[in-house]
Amino acid sequence: MNAGETQRRPWIVGVSGASGTPYAAAVLRALLAAGESVDLVVSRASRLTLLDETGISFRDGHWQEDLREWLGRGADGKPGTFAVDVDDVRHWSAGDLAAGPSSGSYASKGMLIVPASTACVAGVALGLSKDLLQRAASVTLKERRRLVVAVRETPLNGQTLRHLVTLDDAGATVLPASPAFYAGATHIQDLVDFVAGRVLDAAGVGHTLYRRWEGELGGGSRTT
Repeated sequence: MNAGETQRRPWIVGVSGASGTPYAAAVLRALLAAGESVDLVVSRASRLTLLDETGISFRDGHWQEDLREWLGRGADGKPGTFAVDVDDVRHWSAGDLAAGPSSGSYASKGMLIVPASTACVAGVALGLSKDLLQRAASVTLKERRRLVVAVRETPLNGQTLRHLVTLDDAGATVLPASPAFYAGATHIQDLVDFVAGRVLDAAGVGHTLYRRWEGELGGGSRTT
């Protein structure tokens, strides 16, 4: 890299096997719309969830094509809802433990796990590093970078709650994928975007995904 060049510092986005692939898609679209670079890690389990929820097979050899199709869909599954440029996305295979995000010397702004399964939460809390997603999360914690864990499960048992407390103690932001209704949601995409927006709020990334609370009762019920 030449002295005048700016080092690329991406957000690492990990997609685990929990239900909620539309949340991940909304976060990815918003990051790219905000001009952020993205390093993407899609776990093996999440590929099964993605196939089940969207019919899309995410393939390492065709990841740009598959990602473009995935991000182009709305939360209702309709193709071609969004036009997305994925040129500033770098994909790392979940099995590649020699990948850039596996090292603390790899420059990144932090990591967002969306959605986070209870198995993923346990693996990160216990430091298992069984795949690149877990390893990158452990690196993010040890380097004191932002880690947002959008856990998507209900109900939560005591073991998972203890793992979430461990992550909170380690400096992560634990963010349950819980949509709110005060923003005047009229479509499933609105509920998805609210959660995605809260993830970006926790990361400090600007967006316009939902109407913020302004202290006025009934504001969300008004049509615009």
